Amino acid sequence: MPEPSDEGKNTSSSWKNPIQISRIIQDLNPEETKNRLSPAESPQEEIICSSAQMTLIEEILKNSHKRARRKMRKGREVWQESLEKSSHSFKDRVDKEIKSLKIRISELETENSSLNNKIGEMEKHSIEPIGQLEKDIKKVSENTSLKIRIEQMELNDSTRQEESVKQNQKNQTMEKNVKYLLGKTTDLENRSRRDNLRIIGLPEKYDEKKSLDTIFQEIIKENCPGVIETEGKIDIERIHRSPTERDPKIKTPRNILAKCQNPQIKEKILQVARKTQFKYKGATIRITQDLAASTLKDRRAWNMIFQKAKELGMQPKITYPARMSTFFQGRRWTFNEISKFHLFFKITFY
Repeated sequence: MPEPSDEGKNTSSSWKNPIQISRIIQDLNPEETKNRLSPAESPQEEIICSSAQMTLIEEILKNSHKRARRKMRKGREVWQESLEKSSHSFKDRVDKEIKSLKIRISELETENSSLNNKIGEMEKHSIEPIGQLEKDIKKVSENTSLKIRIEQMELNDSTRQEESVKQNQKNQTMEKNVKYLLGKTTDLENRSRRDNLRIIGLPEKYDEKKSLDTIFQEIIKENCPGVIETEGKIDIERIHRSPTERDPKIKTPRNILAKCQNPQIKEKILQVARKTQFKYKGATIRITQDLAASTLKDRRAWNMIFQKAKELGMQPKITYPARMSTFFQGRRWTFNEISKFHLFFKITFY
């Protein structure tokens, strides 16, 4: 509790209202005030305090302050004593707990050491079995891993086989498509050449004296004069040697390609060329339909078979694009592949 301030010493000079002073005194010490002050005091009456009464009030205030200080000192001393007792009891309890924990720790250490000794003895006696067991486990794990690898390889192999089958199917489909597209391309090239004539076997020495157009007109006039038009000349859009440059390693003359403006005239020339042998100034030449290089190659593959069929009187004929047609036993036979003709030949003549 705080000390009373020095304001109480100047109470008589600072307080002006006697009624207020009397109320404060009664609040501080009501019994003493009742004994020393006159009973006539009341809130409605004005009290005029003499100097003696003011002195009495000051003494009462001082006494009340002293009593309050004494009470506070006693309360503080009691609180400190209780605090010291409680702290001593708490310290005693903590000391007891620490002692019990130390005892428990020592017991646990003893148990731990005994367990370690037992474990050491067990390890000594079980080193060899454990080693053998580890070896067995290692073998089992190796066998298991080997089996897993074999199974994985078998699975991968089966997957590869399935993928290979699928890829083969895709390749077969692609081969069919490529073959179909090549056939279409060859057919388009052949159709683009349908107005062309190919002259084979004409020596190139004649080109030095005359143009190819003049030579072509002379060939047609000499071998099939009935095909020449009323003007006495066949209209040629263009004519040239193929290939354009001569290969010194090849001794045979290059072919001549001539594009006719009138397809009907071209067909008439081909009809005559199939029946008769064309010549130009003593040199034997051939006039055929101009075709793609792949088609000509396929037709050349029939040459030996064509000659054999001709010797047997089968009336062979090469039809578009590279098929051979024969007449045998009163009917016409057409072969797209050489292997089919060989099979037909074996069945018929053997």
